[in-house]
Amino acid sequence: QVQVVESGGGLVQAGGSLRLSCTASGIIFSINTLGWYRQAPGKQRELVARITSSGSTDYADSVKGRFTISRDNAKNTVYLQMNILEPEDTAVYYCNYQRNWYNSWGQGTQVTVSS
Repeated sequence: QVQVVESGGGLVQAGGSLRLSCTASGIIFSINTLGWYRQAPGKQRELVARITSSGSTDYADSVKGRFTISRDNAKNTVYLQMNILEPEDTAVYYCNYQRNWYNSWGQGTQVTVSS
């Protein structure tokens, strides 16, 4: 079993920045994908960004050029640097650990961007 815990959410003005962190613990396989998803009120959960253990990344079009995902394999930690935040980025952000068919989700952290 794998547990993931997020931190770093909060309230920020439009144009500002936030950094989210997520640490996985438990039985961690070296080959995995760590990702960030978000869910705004009344909307479905959507992928924000994900990164494989070899460093390949994938971003939603809406965040390309503004958000950067990175990871520290030694610490089993993934980061999401969010710059030039917009009110449309307001959502609960969830961390995800994925390996083959197995997924583990964090509790989520709220990000609120005021205009």
